[in-house]
Amino acid sequence: MELGFDPGLVLLGLAPLFLACIGWEIWYWHRRRVAQYTLVDTLSNAGLALMHQGADLLANLLFVKTVYSWAYQHGLHAFPNTWWSVLAAFVIQDFVYYWFHRASHRIRWMWASHVTHHSSERLNLSTAFRQSLTYPISGMWLFWLPLAWLGFAPDLVLLVVGLNLGYQFFVHTEAVGRLGWFEKIFNTPSHHRVHHARNAHYIDRNYAGVLIVWDKLFGSYVEEVEPPVYGIVRQVRSHNPLRLTFHEWIAMFRDVWRDRDPRHLWKPPEWGEKPAERTAGS
Repeated sequence: MELGFDPGLVLLGLAPLFLACIGWEIWYWHRRRVAQYTLVDTLSNAGLALMHQGADLLANLLFVKTVYSWAYQHGLHAFPNTWWSVLAAFVIQDFVYYWFHRASHRIRWMWASHVTHHSSERLNLSTAFRQSLTYPISGMWLFWLPLAWLGFAPDLVLLVVGLNLGYQFFVHTEAVGRLGWFEKIFNTPSHHRVHHARNAHYIDRNYAGVLIVWDKLFGSYVEEVEPPVYGIVRQVRSHNPLRLTFHEWIAMFRDVWRDRDPRHLWKPPEWGEKPAERTAGS
């Protein structure tokens, strides 16, 4: 499927819209005299976003597109290049995203990348930019490989991944309340506030990308009731993008070395710790 543009750049193409929405949200909270943004936190988020985009573009250039092309050429070719196959790709990718996201909270190797996104004690639209450059190392791209093998062209796979992540930008906000019937089907700011909270009742819930139905089907859905407290259980007191990127990798390998036990790499983040010190993904 020829798209006429590089699908790996879709998030960069949406950047003006994202920045305009952040500007609106800053104005919204300023009018209400709520200190929802700080300069240092926002700059940290921006730095992490640039590092993440650079790593993703480099990974696509070096090996991801090649691997997807190989899977596509040797796969099932079960989906023709039609308009409905684009919709099918979007829904299937969203289903796979749910499991990728759930694994990112329950497998420490993957949490080492994902923890960066959860490390802010604020939730605003700029928090969506707070991503890790280590996702290619932790294996995010592997989860989309089955789509190419099923018969979705590599460019289409990258496009629907980008659109899914683009949608998720808009759920990182406290400026939007409940959305009625929309919340029964789609991921919303209310659902995602739960996901970013470290309240005991909210930890490891609401993994949805676009469709909240996966959480409801697989038992990970919780409604927003009590006010969320954002951040991670073992909070990192830093705005340094490098520390935010690598602190959990360092802690994970330190635990492997200390215990001489490689299971720290694939067990949940809280595995092997005393109950009072548990640091389950939040």
